[in-house]
Amino acid sequence: MANVSIKFNGKEFLLSCDDGQEEHLEELSINLNNKFNDLKNQLGNIGENKLLLITSIKIMDEYFETKKNIFKKKEELKDLSNKFRELKSLVYEYKEIKEDEIKLLNESQEKIKKEIEKNKEDYEKIIEAATDKIENFVEKNNLENPIQ
Repeated sequence: MANVSIKFNGKEFLLSCDDGQEEHLEELSINLNNKFNDLKNQLGNIGENKLLLITSIKIMDEYFETKKNIFKKKEELKDLSNKFRELKSLVYEYKEIKEDEIKLLNESQEKIKKEIEKNKEDYEKIIEAATDKIENFVEKNNLENPIQ
């Protein structure tokens, strides 16, 4: 245990604390002394006990306000976390929908490519057949009506 000498309301006090907590204890006592002196300046010398009580009440008020604010912030954080999870879920759902749409579009594109290839082959066969018929017609016509 460490001993720390602090000054409060113009008086010296020797307090004990865990080793390594000396600076923290000094900081707390300075803060308490400042609050006490501020109230003393505001309210006048109404007695040390009453000033200590009012100082304690003000510190407890700050503590409970801080505690309420922390609870409020935790609730806000919880709400934000829930909204984030919901948004994340919507993003994944949207992504899946779009991936399915892309898959369908790719399948449709493949199908159209195959149809185009088939139509190209059919068109080439039709042209080839038409060319053969024209050639046969011309040959037949040349045989029946030779050029004189």
